[in-house]
Amino acid sequence: MKNQVTIRVPATTANLGPGFDAFGCALSLYTDVTFEETEEGLEITGCDEAFTGPDNLAYTSYCAVLASLSEEVRGVKIHIDAHIPICRGLGSSAALLVAGAMGANVLRGNKLSTQGLLNITNAMEGHPDNLAPAFYGGLTASMVDSGLPVTVSFPLHPGWEFLALVPDFNLATSLARSVLPEQVSRADAIYNISHGAMVLKALELGDEKLLRSAMQDRLHQNYRKKLIPDYEKIEALVRTTGAAFCLSGAGPTLLVMTRNPRLSGILREKLPKITERSWEILPLHVEFQGAKQIDN
Repeated sequence: MKNQVTIRVPATTANLGPGFDAFGCALSLYTDVTFEETEEGLEITGCDEAFTGPDNLAYTSYCAVLASLSEEVRGVKIHIDAHIPICRGLGSSAALLVAGAMGANVLRGNKLSTQGLLNITNAMEGHPDNLAPAFYGGLTASMVDSGLPVTVSFPLHPGWEFLALVPDFNLATSLARSVLPEQVSRADAIYNISHGAMVLKALELGDEKLLRSAMQDRLHQNYRKKLIPDYEKIEALVRTTGAAFCLSGAGPTLLVMTRNPRLSGILREKLPKITERSWEILPLHVEFQGAKQIDN
């Protein structure tokens, strides 16, 4: 069995408006994590020193998979080459969990299925909305049934372009969850169920008008937008272009979905005029393959 492997995991955007904690999509931005078994304990490089201890998510999921296989945890060197921004709503934590799980599984002969790895990491993360597209790629919807995640894939029209508007500040998921209400009205629940169904169909058809309407939400975005400076200004600007708009995950990254290839240029020109913050515009496409082993 080999003693070194590199796993590449795509960024993910979760929720897609009304699909709170259920919808997710893999995007063309990546984190590579290399695992090399050694005889000398734990060594983690490529990230801030604060993340080089045994609570690093790549290491904790690596250990969880080995434990599920009743395998001992040997020394390991982990090198993280991350291009997914941290704490920005693009699945940086899920990417590390997926990489650690896949790395351990490959080094032990791929004894577990992808579903098995999703089961393990979902128990750690608590919800599969980012994990599922990171493992499987593409557009997914997930639920948890009897404690185990169930995921299905949905088709996407090839004409979509995803523009991630990434700000110069982060937002902890714990804070973004803390502002949400414990209970919601029946009307708001119905609103999100109906809009979520339309989101999936609009993405399949490439229907920008339908998607723009369907991505409205009443469960999380109205509460979280108060944590993001200039959210409403940017949303108003995007809506004048005819594109669809939502938070990426818990934020603070904002996601624009369009069929207009010129939109990124329009936003680069107009965005600095309405906000003093620095927003990086990342044109992305859907990553259909999901996490994979790459050559070292």
